[in-house]
This record gives sequence, C-alpha cells and structure tokens, in this order.
Amino acid sequence: MTTDTRDTTGSPGAAMAGVARLRDRAAELLPAVGAGAAARERSRELPYAQIRQIARSQLVTFRIPTSHAGPGSAVRDVMRFVVDLAAIDSNIAQALRSSFGFVESLLANGSADERDTWFPRLLAGDIVANAGWEIGVPNGEIRTRITRQGDHFIVEGSKFYRTGALYADWIGATALDESAQRVSFILPRGRDGLRLVDDFDGMGQRFTASGTTRFDNVVVHSDELRRGPTRNRRSPVTAFLQLYLGAVEAGIARNALTDAVAFARRYARPIAHSTAERAVDDPYVQHAVGEISAHAYVAEAAVDRAAATIDRAWDADLRPDLLTAASVEVAQAQFVAVNAALRAAELVFDVGGGSATASGHGLDRHWRNARTVASHNPRSWKAAVVGVYRLSGAEPPTSGLF
Repeated sequence: MTTDTRDTTGSPGAAMAGVARLRDRAAELLPAVGAGAAARERSRELPYAQIRQIARSQLVTFRIPTSHAGPGSAVRDVMRFVVDLAAIDSNIAQALRSSFGFVESLLANGSADERDTWFPRLLAGDIVANAGWEIGVPNGEIRTRITRQGDHFIVEGSKFYRTGALYADWIGATALDESAQRVSFILPRGRDGLRLVDDFDGMGQRFTASGTTRFDNVVVHSDELRRGPTRNRRSPVTAFLQLYLGAVEAGIARNALTDAVAFARRYARPIAHSTAERAVDDPYVQHAVGEISAHAYVAEAAVDRAAATIDRAWDADLRPDLLTAASVEVAQAQFVAVNAALRAAELVFDVGGGSATASGHGLDRHWRNARTVASHNPRSWKAAVVGVYRLSGAEPPTSGLF
C-alpha cells in the first residue's frame, strides 16, 4: 500500500499566507526576468542571474511544508507559477524542473532526515539538477558505474540531458553498483572529477543548460547516497514531472499570444488587398489572434484540471485509484498542451506576413521551444495509452512517462 510520507503538520492558514507571499514575489520579479528573454536567445546569453534571483526568492519552494518553514502549497499553485514563468521565458521554466521535482521526490520518498537536510537548503536558494539519461545505449540503460572503495564510493561514466545543471548547486544521478543495482546519489557541483560540458545543441530550449555530464573518478560519500523511488509502482512524482512539461507548453502558448498581439499592434501592415487600414482591423489577423488565444486558454485549463487530480491523490493519502486517474488526466493535459503550443506558435506568423520571420523579432523561438519540449515524450503514446484505458480499463504503464 502506498503511504503518504509528507509532513502535513502545518496550518492551512499558514499555507495560504505562504503561497500568497510567493505569488506577490513572482508578480514583482517575473516582468524583469521576461524583459530580455528574446534578446538572450539571440545573443546566447545564459540566464544565470535570472535563475539565481528566482531561487533566492524561494520561488522553487512552493511545495515545502509549512512545518519546515515553507509555503505548503498545492500542486495547482506550482503549475500556475510554472505557466507564468514559461510565458516569459520557457528556458528558465524548464531549467528549474529538476529542482521542483526534487521537492516532490522528498515529499513522496524522502526520509525525515533527508527533508530536514534539504528543505532548508532549498529555502536558502540552492538549486538541484539531475544528470539522467545516457546516449549511445538502449533507452533507459545505465552504463555509469559506482564502486565501493573503503569508506566511500567512486563513480565513472557519462550522462546527457542534464537539464538545468549549469545553474545548479547540486547534481543528482544514478549508476549501477557491482551487483548491477541502481544507486542514486547527489553531489555538490564543485566535486573533483565532476565536469559539466556546455554542448547542448537542440534547436529549441537552448538555454536549459542540458548537455554532457562526466564523472571521472568522482568520490561519493555514504551520506550522499539517496533512496530512490520504488520501481514498478505508480508515483505522484512522475505525474508531477510530466504535467510540468505540459505547463511549460501552456506558457509557451501564452507567450506566443503576447508576441502576436504586440507584433500586430506595432509592426504588422495589412496586405495590399485588405480593406483594413491597420493590421489590428484586418479580420484575418483578428481571427489568428483569437485562435492563438483559444489555444493558450485550453492549454492552461487542461494543465490546471490535471494538477487538481494530483492534489486529490495527495489529499487521499496517494490512493492507487486516484494516482491512476491522475496519470490519465496528466497524459491528456500534456497531449492538449503540446498541440495547443505548436499551433499557437505557428499562427503567430499569420499576424504579420514576411516581416514576422525577421530574426530580430524572435517569433520563431516559440515553435522551436514548443517542439523541443514536445520531443521529450511523444504525444502519440500519451493518446494511445489514454485510448487503451478508456476502451479496456488497462492502466497506464508505471514507467517514467506516466
């Protein structure tokens, strides 16, 4: 039976006040963070300062319980913030996914000692990233090795797709021990032999600081080992992390809407045979902006509804049937959000003609970023798994995608 290991001794009033405080901080900080997002993409300026500001403002700590001096928020509060953040810079939103996911893993799987250690670090502004997948091997296979040497361990190997690691203070990873068992560990960024290479060359989400992580004779101490999640069991952390991707997509759709409106008002001209004198009065431009707005709306609504199902599972002590329902809802929301973001990002160009493709406007970044996020987990699998569930009642897999 699944057990809810969260510390829920904080008061509801304290939680509401804590969440309100973070929302106020976000409202004050995010406009400045978003002001230079398009320019940063053009000049390849990694947002170190902006991410550090967000972390110092405790905006990655929504879910830390009030009993540990955190806000004690619901998953819905997190996802609403992620949408807001992605709506001004989806690179930053994606780069912080591991830190948000780390909090969820502590709530679901962490010991009391781990929570006592890590929650204060995160509240102080520390950032956690994950060096996860390996390339050149079958999907999910691990070739990185960890071996005991006296009172410590040594790690050798290489990882790829370590989202957000260049901005992080701590790097988590997994390796196989001498018995071919998975071992999870987390290290300070500056550990000797731990090397982060800035070599991610994706067409979008270029500043999520993904890329290669090398472990060259890296020392791991016993207190740096972590208890990993139980495999082959449905986890609220997986649902959270998958919905997080949907929230990033919803934010991209909203960002596309913001840029479409701004471009139509400031730069666009009606085509020669239009009856309108201004682009904003052209019915086809109006239709394009209205359709973009609808796609952004439905993406956010889907993410918000799915977040509520994860919260219901937590409120019911992670009841298995509610976790399954959350997995299905998240898969649907992710499918909807991906399609909405891609369509919204395409329609941006319908408001301005050829001039909208000028690189200085940066309108192409919306589609590139949405397509890159969408490539993490193929949406066709999301739809197919939901279809099987509806038709036969077969539950989604318990893999990392559901």
